[in-house]
Amino acid sequence: MGSKTRPLILGISGASGLIYAVRAIKFLLEADYAIDVVASKATYMVWQAENNIRMPPEPDLQEQFWREQAGVPSRGKLRCHRWGDVGATLASGSFRTLGMLVIPCSMSTVAKLAAGLSSDLLERAADVQLKENRPLVIVPRETPFSLIHLRNLTTLAEAGARIVPAIPAWYHNPQTIEDLVDFVVARALDQLDIDCIPINRWQGH
Repeated sequence: MGSKTRPLILGISGASGLIYAVRAIKFLLEADYAIDVVASKATYMVWQAENNIRMPPEPDLQEQFWREQAGVPSRGKLRCHRWGDVGATLASGSFRTLGMLVIPCSMSTVAKLAAGLSSDLLERAADVQLKENRPLVIVPRETPFSLIHLRNLTTLAEAGARIVPAIPAWYHNPQTIEDLVDFVVARALDQLDIDCIPINRWQGH
């Protein structure tokens, strides 16, 4: 399977900063990637709190929801899964993927992944990527980090995950919030060898 026919799993946890997930979906779909999206139970509450928007639980309606949020009505392939559907394709190592990006990633999700817990589909899918030695990219969105957070992130890094904190750069002369967000998303996708976001990369002096 080619790089764009094999899906990328996009996990969305209940951390603040869902704009990161929306921008990732936007650029991946515009580049005709196939995405399997699984949002944790807490994500529904965060959407309501941050944007006063109800995210539908039904997979078909959720696909429409994410496409509307990203502004990409038809390109790419997007499939959504219920957070509790641990029998979905994503839960098996025989389901081949490009890897998985968890963006944004809450400290609760980090802790569960570090402990090898799989209480929902997002956690199980991430655990599968690690056991199959596939790319797992974590974008933690928290500040400050406690010692427990740092130890859990270290455990995931030692297990093979790539940790890309939601920390933007400034050398690309950002003009909007989207510029700051897109830099983080682009650096996260770099870890999966996906280059689909037009950012100004460092060119040296």
